[in-house]
Amino acid sequence: MLNLLENVDAVRKEIGRNISQKRKSEMGQFMMPSTVARFMVSLFSSSNLHAVRLLDAGAGIGSLSGAFLDSIAAGDLASQHVEVVAYEIDDKLRNHLSRTLEEYQGKLNLDVSVLSGDFIEEAVNLILKREKRFTHAILNPPYKKINSTSRHRLLLRQVGIETVNLYSAFVALTIELMQQGGHIVAIIPRSFCNGPYYRPFREIILSNTAIKHMHLFGARDRAFKDDGVLQENIIIVLERGVPQGSVVVSTSTDDSLTDTEINIHPFDRIVLPDDPEHFIHVPTSSEQNQLEISLLIRASLIDIGLEVSTGPVVDFRLKPHLRQMPGHDTVPLLYPTHFSGQSIDWPKQGTKKPNALFRNAETEKWLYPIGYYVVVRRFSSKEEKRRIVASVVYPATFNSDMLGFENHLNVFHYCKQGISQYLARGLSVFLNSTAVDKYFRRFSGHTQVNATDLRLLKYPTRDILTLLGIWAKTQGELTQQKIDHKIESLA
Repeated sequence: MLNLLENVDAVRKEIGRNISQKRKSEMGQFMMPSTVARFMVSLFSSSNLHAVRLLDAGAGIGSLSGAFLDSIAAGDLASQHVEVVAYEIDDKLRNHLSRTLEEYQGKLNLDVSVLSGDFIEEAVNLILKREKRFTHAILNPPYKKINSTSRHRLLLRQVGIETVNLYSAFVALTIELMQQGGHIVAIIPRSFCNGPYYRPFREIILSNTAIKHMHLFGARDRAFKDDGVLQENIIIVLERGVPQGSVVVSTSTDDSLTDTEINIHPFDRIVLPDDPEHFIHVPTSSEQNQLEISLLIRASLIDIGLEVSTGPVVDFRLKPHLRQMPGHDTVPLLYPTHFSGQSIDWPKQGTKKPNALFRNAETEKWLYPIGYYVVVRRFSSKEEKRRIVASVVYPATFNSDMLGFENHLNVFHYCKQGISQYLARGLSVFLNSTAVDKYFRRFSGHTQVNATDLRLLKYPTRDILTLLGIWAKTQGELTQQKIDHKIESLA
């Protein structure tokens, strides 16, 4: 075994110390530790291909390609000839990349192409010309949003790819560049698993590949700890053009991989058959969640006569009408900061956020009539124990006939009007349960909670939620233990 990665890892750490965080963010590229690189290579299926063609897009200094070539040398991936095509747009990194791959030439039957071009542009051209089909691809793509009017977005549309981030663009293009039966191993943010913006990307994966394996790191800051990356990452293994079967899901606390646990799940636990959004779930246990097995938690929001919407007041668009404190010509304006557990602190003193909105013809269309509502913050902090934090809006808190809900809140309502008190209380209890939190974490790896996420949950029936609300009103302080015990009784 050649095993040259120790030197590459030392170079990676040295470069990382000399590149500013701003530069890393601008490029959207974070370099791969050798432990993770070797693990990713180990996820490739054994192969006896006469010739292997490997794509490494966003190759950095060559950690992934080097780990792959070490595996070829060790005989884990048998092949008589290897071609590596590595893209790296950063001049400094590309020089290190060339030196890394040069170490393997002469030791293996190897052809290497280190390319400086824009991968998106060159991949689009290859796809349009129906050229360059790869047998393997290994990716640590850049993480950066793509503007809807950018050149990259326009290029991607030429080959039918609609996506919002460089990482999903790189993977989607790679899928198109693979030959039948080609294998892709990629480490990417987990954000693609849910949300409307990544639905086209999920459909590309599900239509063209089989998901073979997913690996999740339990500590979100450990996969790229030297670069201070807090994004929750997932390693995903895809095979082009083969039937979908069961999926291996493994987990480890960090990149040492010393406590790796492995479970195999039927595909209908990964993508639910009746889910129009095709959310990708990552169950970390063989045990089924209560939301999967309880016959009493089967209702949709439509079934219980409710809707959920993003708060309609976008404050920067209504800036002239914002008021720090309420007055006779204003209505309450509610932000996440006004809610703490089940209590409402309004008007809130000493906050930078306004407490009220001037009521006039321009703001009237964004207001809801006073009533009981349930709100869920769209963004929870990383320190919070639960991702979904639900609160009840009590109309008696306000001396007003209308309310404004700011855009960082999700609002449960009925036709933009309030709902019954007990239904609101019961819905809040259910949403604040640990069972819901655990289920939500299966398909969401970030702190954002979208209205679409909430819309696709299964709920108890309207009658059961109402009974939960009646129970909640008699309990005084609702502890997490009380909530969980009550929801567990719905087995």
